Amino acid sequence: MPLSVAAKNTMLTALAGVSGFASLHTADPGSTGASEATGGSPAYARKAITWNAAASGALDNNANPVFDVAAGTYTHFGLWSAVTGGTFQGGGSLSAPETFAAQGQYTLSDADVILP
Repeated sequence: MPLSVAAKNTMLTALAGVSGFASLHTADPGSTGASEATGGSPAYARKAITWNAAASGALDNNANPVFDVAAGTYTHFGLWSAVTGGTFQGGGSLSAPETFAAQGQYTLSDADVILP
């Protein structure tokens, strides 16, 4: 049975309520949040993320978190319930992997969650 758009929006609204922090990853985080970025000076840390209202079965971030990152390649983002520790809610691929030869900043401009 396919879900209605209203049901999808209800689920996404609940997800937005518990997914207040975003992370960057150097590989697919899977179902546990693996391969989260580390290091750097200033040091990498998860950033707060806020959401527009769920609509049409989709959730879209309304602010673009900026991460301090060490040299490396970043391929995925994740969503968490807390700035440290917390529960991993899921993640996705970045629109294009980004490689930094030295310390830099990455802006997460699109963290859409879409229920098919």
